[in-house]
Amino acid sequence: MTRSVIDPGPQPGVTQLTVTAEDRRVAWLATAAVGLSLVDAAIPSPLPGVKAGLANIVTLVVLARYGWGTAVWVSALRVLAGSLLLGYFLAPGFFLSLTGTTLSLLTLGLARHLPARWFGPVSLSILAAFSHIGGQLLLARLWLIPHDGVFLLTPVFAAAALVFGTINGLIAAKLLAEPALSESTHA
Repeated sequence: MTRSVIDPGPQPGVTQLTVTAEDRRVAWLATAAVGLSLVDAAIPSPLPGVKAGLANIVTLVVLARYGWGTAVWVSALRVLAGSLLLGYFLAPGFFLSLTGTTLSLLTLGLARHLPARWFGPVSLSILAAFSHIGGQLLLARLWLIPHDGVFLLTPVFAAAALVFGTINGLIAAKLLAEPALSESTHA
């Protein structure tokens, strides 16, 4: 015996959301970024705060392929979901991540207007990495460590930003050289 279910239509007080292809794309990209954030968190660091920033690879690819607005959505979802999954939502680490991500995105938003022949994925990644760590150091100085001694860490963090920004930019450039998954399935 099979039962047929009759769709009663819209219910009072119930809002139906329409999920678009763009929504699905942002969700998948944010999932990839969150996954890379979890991998990043699992890699031991010799100094607290020094991380590879693997999720920034996704941000760079999204920026190049889908634009700044989509990159902002993906990054915001990554910071929020990553902090919930790693257990530091609304803790200092959340605000440090949010500040670094915000300054990084603002820098990328401005830098995408620079000449593309000189500012590709690698240089954009380096700029974003420096902005990210700069924002975190400033917030740490203003909020967590109210002493200028925090800036003595700048050379270490700047070196890490240069190294990881370069590596992540090279990976993003390699990924951007390949057709997007949706583009290759329609070819």
